[in-house]
Amino acid sequence: MKTNRRNFLKTGALAGTSAFVSPVLGANEVLEEKKSPYKLPYKNTYVKNSFVAENEFRRMNAELLDPPSFKNAKDILPNPFWKGHDDAIGMYWKAWEIGISHVRKPAPGSGFVSSYLDTAYNGNIFMWDSAFITLFARYGSRFFPFQQTLNNFYSLQHLDGFICREIMESGDDCFHRYDPVSTGPNIIPWSELEYYNHFGNWDRVNQIFPALAAFSRWLRLNRTWRDGSYWTSGWGTGMDNQPRVPKEYNMIYSHGHMVWLDACLQQLMVDKILLKFGFVLERWQEIEDIEDEIGLLTNYIREHLWDEKTGFLYDRFADGSQSSLKSIGAYWALLADVLDKPQLDMLVNHLNDPSTFNRKFPVPSLSADNEKYQDDGRYWQGGIWAPTNFMIIKGLQKNGYKKMAFDISKRHHDHILQVFKNTGTFWEYYAPESANPGLLARPDFIGWTGLPPIAVLIEGIFGINCSLPEKTINWEVNLMEEHGITRYPIGKEGLLSFKCFERQSETEQPKIEIESNMDLKLNLAWAGGEKQLNIVVGKNKW
Repeated sequence: MKTNRRNFLKTGALAGTSAFVSPVLGANEVLEEKKSPYKLPYKNTYVKNSFVAENEFRRMNAELLDPPSFKNAKDILPNPFWKGHDDAIGMYWKAWEIGISHVRKPAPGSGFVSSYLDTAYNGNIFMWDSAFITLFARYGSRFFPFQQTLNNFYSLQHLDGFICREIMESGDDCFHRYDPVSTGPNIIPWSELEYYNHFGNWDRVNQIFPALAAFSRWLRLNRTWRDGSYWTSGWGTGMDNQPRVPKEYNMIYSHGHMVWLDACLQQLMVDKILLKFGFVLERWQEIEDIEDEIGLLTNYIREHLWDEKTGFLYDRFADGSQSSLKSIGAYWALLADVLDKPQLDMLVNHLNDPSTFNRKFPVPSLSADNEKYQDDGRYWQGGIWAPTNFMIIKGLQKNGYKKMAFDISKRHHDHILQVFKNTGTFWEYYAPESANPGLLARPDFIGWTGLPPIAVLIEGIFGINCSLPEKTINWEVNLMEEHGITRYPIGKEGLLSFKCFERQSETEQPKIEIESNMDLKLNLAWAGGEKQLNIVVGKNKW
């Protein structure tokens, strides 16, 4: 039977046509349900979440924007240049061309409320893919409102706060909410934070906060053990086939009665984002429980998931012992601010170690010293993935490991470029030991593989990052060749052009030009020093 889940989600439909008023539903909702043709196949077990009542996306009418044409994109999108690297610039534009071709309008009756950039996998939208897609697509916000891709998850939030991790084009969930694989990873708030830092749209933060807080609360109530630590599954982590659970459990479908380190780290990261949003929104009483969880998770991760001897973070088994598997998921610690500097140094040092993560191409999803590591990647058994590499790059930048962030950015971008030149397209993931797509990887994957040719180029290789709330541009110059970008968007109407002239040495102070239509601060850094400068309206030269 085909279900109209949008009617169910928006009315709180009860099983059958009974007039019984559930203690978790109001009488008006029951009256509305009796008009609906939908028959819920399960007993109703929803306990309403107060934040969900504020989620206006669930009541929003669909905004059916026609997919844009790439024909006009080159006149609107940011325009990078890099002397002697026309192939990289060509790859940048090809990524946009493929990505724009994947924009979809919501299907009638789906409950989706916004046109969206498709995951490019199977016609469904995925929570974790969409979060990463919007991390590079934000650069095209003047061309098309790509960030609204995430609105479709908010619009289909359940009454108790649950959001399914994979949703069909019809608007139907792919999984029951109590299935161990039903949701995760919870990283959408990171994308929204980066979007806010870039464009300063506080109205959007106010609009999305209830949906994000409701989902986070659902996870706390339904994905934790009694000590407050988090569990998930292979599919729930997004890293499907990593051999993390004990052998008697299924590595894809089961939680394995484990504490999953990336789920704990991501929740800690999200708690801090929600705390920041909630504080500015003056919702202090409603975020007190978030503050409590931050303290609990911080202590738990340090005491139970960190191993001082090996300098790494691990999952924890049911008997209290630590796993020995080194997963790329440990590097969410760089964004969660949970380890002290000596511990971070030890964790980051594994990225320099050829026996673990410093392979021919960075960064494999599973350490090379694991018996399941595969030269062809074998999905998450060593595969090189654009999203997790981007997470590492941003985490390294955040914690001051800027040279390593540039080195990984450059090597990763070179890898993607080499395969692009050989195949003419982008792939779902890549092999760690050769310039090839990963085993059975899907092509034209823009998709999250838009990250290396767009976001990694701008933020990691060119080293240009912004913070509109601080009215600051951070420019870390590492390249020797002339390079820069025009039509760089910031804020509602801000537009900048950056140009760095050719240098003869890494320690030579860069000669730069910045044209801007707004006043900003510039933190300029290079191997030989750093300067704080003021950008004023017009052309600035130093």
